[in-house]
Amino acid sequence: MLPPLTCLLAFEAVARRRSFALAAGELHLTPSAVSHQVAKLEDFLGVRLFERSSRGVKVSPAGEAYL
Repeated sequence: MLPPLTCLLAFEAVARRRSFALAAGELHLTPSAVSHQVAKLEDFLGVRLFERSSRGVKVSPAGEAYL
């Protein structure tokens, strides 16, 4: 079974932009919607794709491999 395309698009945009807000602007969604899509993909895969901190978002090693 493949993950939903919307989740993959959100993941790729966040990984490329290194920002949920910038990815949201690109995808014409809210940052919350993008975050929910990424969380859904993380649940589907069973891994954390991003390391979130107060300084921003960094792709995790598992996220790099998936990307």
